[in-house]
Amino acid sequence: MRFNLLGSLAFIAPTALWASDDVLGEATTFESPNGVTERCIRIEKVPTGAYQKSDLEEETAYCEIDFYASEIAICPKTWSTSPGMAVYDISEGPYTGNRSEFERNACKEGKAAKDLAKDRVAKFKSTMNQKGTSGTFSTSSLLYYHFSRYFDTTVKIPVAVWRSMDTQAHFSEVAEPGLAISGGSHGGRMNHEGWRVFAAADADPASYQPTDDLFTSDRTQIYGVLLDSPGHRYGSEINGTRKSGWGKGQNRDFQETPAFLALRSSKPMPEAIAEGVKEGRKDRMINKDLGPDVSDQQMTFWMQELTEIVLLDFIFSQQDRVGNIDFTPYWYWVEDGKLKHKKAKHHEPNDGDVPADALLIRRSNLNDNDAGGRVEYANFAKSTQMLEKIRHFSPSTYRRLVALNSDLQTQGPIHDWLSQSFGLSDSQIAQVVKNTALATSILQSNCSNGDLMFDLDPVAFFLRNDTEVGALDCNDP
Repeated sequence: MRFNLLGSLAFIAPTALWASDDVLGEATTFESPNGVTERCIRIEKVPTGAYQKSDLEEETAYCEIDFYASEIAICPKTWSTSPGMAVYDISEGPYTGNRSEFERNACKEGKAAKDLAKDRVAKFKSTMNQKGTSGTFSTSSLLYYHFSRYFDTTVKIPVAVWRSMDTQAHFSEVAEPGLAISGGSHGGRMNHEGWRVFAAADADPASYQPTDDLFTSDRTQIYGVLLDSPGHRYGSEINGTRKSGWGKGQNRDFQETPAFLALRSSKPMPEAIAEGVKEGRKDRMINKDLGPDVSDQQMTFWMQELTEIVLLDFIFSQQDRVGNIDFTPYWYWVEDGKLKHKKAKHHEPNDGDVPADALLIRRSNLNDNDAGGRVEYANFAKSTQMLEKIRHFSPSTYRRLVALNSDLQTQGPIHDWLSQSFGLSDSQIAQVVKNTALATSILQSNCSNGDLMFDLDPVAFFLRNDTEVGALDCNDP
């Protein structure tokens, strides 16, 4: 479920307070059938960020997608709460070489359109914050991608690139069909309202306020992000029961999951894990979703991933995390003193050449990161005191946070990069700086009080089946 935004925001002057298309990075251009030059931009890398070769390859692949190529078809995303665009490779399948027929017939199938294509290669998501719509901010996905590489996170966050699209083409090929297909049995109320707003905005950009949030400065294009987000949705074992309703309630439910309860325990890691599992299982739904057995190794991965999720959500004022955490299963085993892993094809032992004693570990994915970055969003990690309650933390994550805060406070290289790369407004930049300082202060205070143990290292735990408490200077690690 998403937050419904009020129309009163539209009366604030966009030039001073809102995002824009003034982004910095390596650009690839395309020409639409209407002669409009579209851009795909690989945002500049964060200083000291840990990017994988696969990240850069994926960025390149996204910026090679021509929305109008004969082997590409585009469909409105009419499922879930927010409108968007699904991009399909139709070089194989029943609609090979027949883009217009795919868009006319297959798009009506919603998610099932993927079965009629070779693959879905990307999603194009734009900002949408109007009365009755789901709150989304496309730049948020870019922030999560690049800052996750700064923190070198264990939790997996998808690659994202900035992309623009001819407004007229979007109207005729995506918005109009989206409005026609969505609603009723084909999608939710907020999704349908989003398409109504999109269609009206494509026809008249000034009807969307603030206009710069959605349109390029010349108003000929909308802009957003290209990304993909494969994964399976966790149940209540990670996402919480959500029985207390949207907002603070479900965010407090989120803190009653086994891994979060273990993070809140002041006991040493093995005892904290046991306590978290025991207490979490007292909820019938969580007990069922957790399954009959959960390994300590799985719990340490979850605990590390949750600290990273909470920290990033705190920094970016994420309002829509609970219920939106996914996973990908991997096999893990120790070989020659090193931890090995392989993506699981099946959720059963003896998966190909995987050793029989390998453990199946669910690795968390943050695929839905589009409700952060705006000052107007509700920061539930902050308002429900998630960071204050954490008692176990990774020393490397802590060091990176302290270094980030120092850079932002002194307007160092990362501050310059943040200010210049994303098209963020001054108030949005200031929010990141302020939230980072507050997060650092909270964790430093817990550290100084002796309430924070630097014993969270899932790889080391897997190798030793135990953990060591690291010692570091709380203020200058």
